[in-house]
Amino acid sequence: MEGAELELERRSKFLSSLIQKKKAVEQQDHHDLLNVRVRASDMPGPLQNRAFRCARDHLDSMPGKLDSKRLALALKKDFDSSYGPAWHCIVGTSFGSYVTHSTGGFLYFSIDKIYVLFKTAVEPLDH
Repeated sequence: MEGAELELERRSKFLSSLIQKKKAVEQQDHHDLLNVRVRASDMPGPLQNRAFRCARDHLDSMPGKLDSKRLALALKKDFDSSYGPAWHCIVGTSFGSYVTHSTGGFLYFSIDKIYVLFKTAVEPLDH
């Protein structure tokens, strides 16, 4: 019986690795579609995707030149209302930063040629 259990565990691990690889490919396809590149993050995937989609939608709706303050405010308001207050958002084409954040509350990404830093000092709420 022990041999059968080992084989079942081996197959389970193999299938799990295939599922993880498929999810990674799908995630990369989603990033490519939105023209997003994650620079650093400890934020859960669903929150990251929300940030990417929100940034893409707001950028696409801006006529002409980038309004980084307007984009930062829109992203902050979206996250404050969805995941609790105390979110901070920095948007621009060139900036430096050194920040402290709560676990699961940090995302630094680029979209087109714009960089976005998202962070919170409190634990993000799950929704």
